[in-house]
Order: sequence, then structure tokens, then C-alpha cells
Amino acid sequence: MAEVKVEDKLKRLYALQEVDTRIDEIQILKGELPIEVSDLEDELVGLETRMNKLKDAVKEVEDEISKHKANIKEAETLQKRYKKQLDDVKNNREYDALSKEIELQSLEIQLSEKKINDAQTIADARGETLKEAKSQYNAKKKDLEAKKVELEKIIEKTEKEERKYKRQSTMARKEVDDRLLAAYDKVRSAYRNGLAVVPVLRDACGGCFNKIPPQMQLEIQMRRKIIACEHCGRILVDPELAGITEDAEVS
Repeated sequence: MAEVKVEDKLKRLYALQEVDTRIDEIQILKGELPIEVSDLEDELVGLETRMNKLKDAVKEVEDEISKHKANIKEAETLQKRYKKQLDDVKNNREYDALSKEIELQSLEIQLSEKKINDAQTIADARGETLKEAKSQYNAKKKDLEAKKVELEKIIEKTEKEERKYKRQSTMARKEVDDRLLAAYDKVRSAYRNGLAVVPVLRDACGGCFNKIPPQMQLEIQMRRKIIACEHCGRILVDPELAGITEDAEVS
């Protein structure tokens, strides 16, 4: 297989950069929406889990209250029975015993009522927390729905174009040498704007804008070897290879 000339390598690499830049521009158009949508979805799952735990906690307290109410009902039934038995007592010993049982049931009722009040306070607090969680959930759900609509509109506008550029990027990557591609990806991932291959503009690097020495500019124009900016590490190409005219460079 014939070795690919450096000039052709640079052309292919710059072509890949142009396509990837188009994809980046579409991602910028989407902004932080995909991340925000994902974060909101995670928050809603978390709030759902929290609300379910709070519902279980409220139910647990309500069951406890029901148990204490049943105790009160049972104690009241016993009191009525003991009071009725007082009418048939034959001696003081039986009277005292029944009176003591009636008093014990009164204490049992008082204790259960206290426990009901305490449990009700806890239930009210948990119910209030649940109410706040539901309010947060509804607000975030509404926010999520709005952001999803916004994101879907952008996707609808750009989906076809993005698919086209991604296909082009895949094809272009196949034309680039593996080692050069690895270097390209490494530099590209190091910068937020994703620029790994840039032209020399106004005697400066098109990425970091540091001055490029005249001798290095001459070597770049000759296209005999891959030259990277000594300041930012981006691969440099001459304006002509990048399709930039002198007028465009001045403007």
C-alpha cells in the first residue's frame, strides 16, 4: 500500500475537524439541556423513593394509632363490664378488686390517649414533610416536561443534520492514520471548543493565538511534516489548506 503524503494526511485531518466542529455546534445549540433533563429525571426518582418511604412511615404511625384506639375500646368495654359487676358484689373484697380493675382500665385509656397524641404529632410532621416532597416533585416534574419539550424541538430541528455529520465523521475517521487519530482525539478532548486542528491566522495559532515563528510558518506551508503549536499542542495547517482566503483572514 502506497504511503499517504503528509499533505493528504493534513487535509483529511482538517476535514475531520470541520465535521466534528459542526457536530459540536449542534451540541452547543442543545446547551446543558440533555444534562439538565437527566439530572431532573434522577431527582424525580430520588423524590419518588423518599415519598414512598414517607408514606410507609405515615402508615406505620397510623397503624400504631389504630392499635391504641383498639386498646381504648377494649378498656372501655372492660370498664363497663366491671361497673356492671359492682351491682352484684357480695363483700368489700370483691368491691375493692373491681374498683381497682376499673381504675387500671382508666390508666390504660389515659396511656393509650397519650400515645395516640404523641403518634399523631409524628404523623402530622411526616405528613407535612410528605406534602413538601410532593410539592417539590410536582414542580420538578413540570420543569422536566418543559425542558423535554424544549430539547425535543431542538432535536427535531437538528437530528437529520446531526446524523449526516456523524456519518461523515465516521467515514473521515477511517481515512486518518490511527496514531494521528489518537493524537487528534487527545488534543480535542483537552479543549472545551474541541479544536485539535487549526489554521495559522495572522501569524498566530488559530487555537491559542500565540505567535508562530516565521520559520515554522514556512514549514507549515510546505506540508512536509505534522507540526503542532508549541504552546497549546494543536496541529497547525496553513490557511490555504484550510480553505481560508487572504481576505477572510484579514476580516
